[in-house]
Amino acid sequence: MTPEREGGRAERTPSGATAARTRVRLDQPRPPRRRIVPEWDPEAFGRLSERIARFLGTGRFIVWMTVVIILWVVWNIFAPTGLRFDEYPFIFLTLMLSLQASYAAPLILLAQNRQDDRDRVNLEQDRKQNERSIADTEYLTREIAALRIGLGEVATRDWIRSELQDMVKELEGRRDGHHEHVVFPAERSRGRDVDDR
Repeated sequence: MTPEREGGRAERTPSGATAARTRVRLDQPRPPRRRIVPEWDPEAFGRLSERIARFLGTGRFIVWMTVVIILWVVWNIFAPTGLRFDEYPFIFLTLMLSLQASYAAPLILLAQNRQDDRDRVNLEQDRKQNERSIADTEYLTREIAALRIGLGEVATRDWIRSELQDMVKELEGRRDGHHEHVVFPAERSRGRDVDDR
């Protein structure tokens, strides 16, 4: 096979030899590169931070924190001298509380940022939904207006009734003027007429 068929590009070197230089293939993934810094999933880390932030904002955390501090202080005051690990003024306890606070603040901020992002997406979706609803309402309003205009030209039941009443009055006027007896279907006798035979 020639180098062109194998996916490489033939190139002449100054010495006259042919060297195959491989091109970058876009249809294949790149081989993984080694990284010194470990990778983590930002979504998993964000979910964990939200879980911790929710726990820090509960009464259960305050109760557990209070119990731990009370046990810490009582142990380091009343325990035998060889078993005490943090003498008064409890410097190690202060260090642990500072460490906990220094981790809690960024975790809470991260959880708030994620919540802000979710709220922003929800507001954008609500705004688009409102725009669609307004457009649908305007369309329906135009359609209803067009139907009303169209119905203005259609014979309604009231209009037909008024026209029939005018015709009945006109026929009654003709009957009174010519002394003719006009028989309407409602005024006919229930028996059979001569013309019905």
